[in-house]
Amino acid sequence: MNKVYPDAASALAGVVQDGQMVAVGGFGLC
Repeated sequence: MNKVYPDAASALAGVVQDGQMVAVGGFGLC
């Protein structure tokens, strides 16, 4: 479930695509 992003922009794009991620991890993975 946890994904690693190279930068904030990629993280935001991933969160937008994976709406579930907001509920599961949010930005705790940053």
